[in-house]
Formats: sequence, structure tokens, C-alpha cells
Amino acid sequence: MDFNKTIYENRQELGRPFLVAHRGVCGANVPCNSIAAYKIALQQKADVIEIDVAKSKDGKFFVFHPGMEHVFLKSKPISEMKASEVRKLRLLNQDSTPTSYKVPTLQEVLKLLKGKVYINVDKFWTDIEGIANEIYKAGVEKQVIVKTGDDKPTLDKVKKYAPEFMFIPIVWHKDTVTQKLIKEGVNVIGVEILFDSDEDDCISEKYIKKMHKNKLLIWTNAIIYDERAVISAHHTDDISAAGEPEKGWGWLIDKNVDFIQTDWLLMLKQYMATR
Repeated sequence: MDFNKTIYENRQELGRPFLVAHRGVCGANVPCNSIAAYKIALQQKADVIEIDVAKSKDGKFFVFHPGMEHVFLKSKPISEMKASEVRKLRLLNQDSTPTSYKVPTLQEVLKLLKGKVYINVDKFWTDIEGIANEIYKAGVEKQVIVKTGDDKPTLDKVKKYAPEFMFIPIVWHKDTVTQKLIKEGVNVIGVEILFDSDEDDCISEKYIKKMHKNKLLIWTNAIIYDERAVISAHHTDDISAAGEPEKGWGWLIDKNVDFIQTDWLLMLKQYMATR
């Protein structure tokens, strides 16, 4: 990937959607958001890797999904621990058995991914100034994609501390924010669309063509973690990996979207190779 080109230019040259590895590639003994999960995602040639950021009580940044400590660590929240305590913890595997994998620091992960893939830094809004400083320190600002709310105080922080970062707002059903953000001077490169119906405006051919005409990209999610929260009208990893990929991944690809976030990276790549 040439990070000196715009992400739109790289998408055009690629000729297919960017494949986003959600929290890396995990399973069995390899926990999500671990160094091993990111190394596997690199080996499987992900285009984008999504990471989560958590902050310790004493202000150190780690890669972990805040609020999931009871699942992956069986500990209290990282926000209530000092960095020295976090470093003693070991991530749990899918059977809730402790592994040898530590909770990586944000710098460790950014160093691993530098110059290799785009990086979607989730939870960026929790400390825009602090996380932005870490990203600049690692020298990966041209690779980073972030998202936050669209309220003025938050956008002012984005413009002040992260003016170079690629930004995608989250759109439910209908896009009412993109043009506002562009006018605000935010470096918008596309939108993340969430939809629970095939008829939603944000997944319509008309809307997607309009966005592409303006050189803006469409991010979609095939991932599913709560069946009550429908974010891609059931065009998911589940239905795709279980034997009907044309109803999931294929449907999204046919809509000409630009990102597909998945937990089944290699299987999605194999499916795309047969189309």
C-alpha cells in the first residue's frame, strides 16, 4: 500500500473493497487485540486492521476493548489499574484459559503495523489529544483512520490535535453529517454506514454513486456480536461463513462498498477469489 497516495486512489488501484481485520485475526489460543492476532492478520494480507484503545489509571495507552475486561482478562477495568498492573495480566483464550499473551501497549502495536496496513483506531474519541500524540510519536499518521461524534467540541479537538488523520463519521440509515464535517474542515475520507434494512438510504445505489463521485468511500461491517444490534441488515459474517456468502459478503460487494470489516478474513479472501 502506498501511503503517499490518497486512500481513494489506493482503493481504485486495488479494484476491490479493502478487507478490514476486526481486532486482528483471532481464535483458539490466540486472543483478539493481541500481537499474535495482528501478526496473523498481516500474514493473511489484511488491508486494514482495526484496533481498540484503552487508557490506564496513570495515563498509559494499551490496545484493548474497554469494558471487555471481564471477558478477556477477568479483571477490573484497565481504567482503574496502573500500567504496571496491566502489564502483569495475561489475555484469555476462547476457553477463558490464560495465555502467554500480554495486553500490548499502543506503541507496540503501532510499531508492528507501521508502513504495512491502514490502521482503524477505535475508541479514538475517548482521549483525542493523548491518542493523537501516540500516533504522531509512532509516525503512522498517514495510515490511521479514526471516527468520533460530530459535536462541535469533539470536532474542534480533531481539527486541533489530528488534522491529518483520515476521518469517517458513523451514519445510521441516512447521511446527514458528511457535508457538515467537510465544511468544518475535517479530513473526511468516507462514511461508516449502519443499516437494518436493504431499503435504507445509506446503502442505496444513488447514495453510493454520489459518494464515489465525490471521491468518498463506504465502510461496512459484516461482523456481528449482538444479534439484537442489526448493523448490516443481516448481510453478515455468520451467514457468509456458514455457507451462504452470496447473501452476506457477496451482497455487500455487489453494492460496490469500499470496506468490509470481518472476523473471517481468510475465508472472505477465498470467496472473493472465486467471484
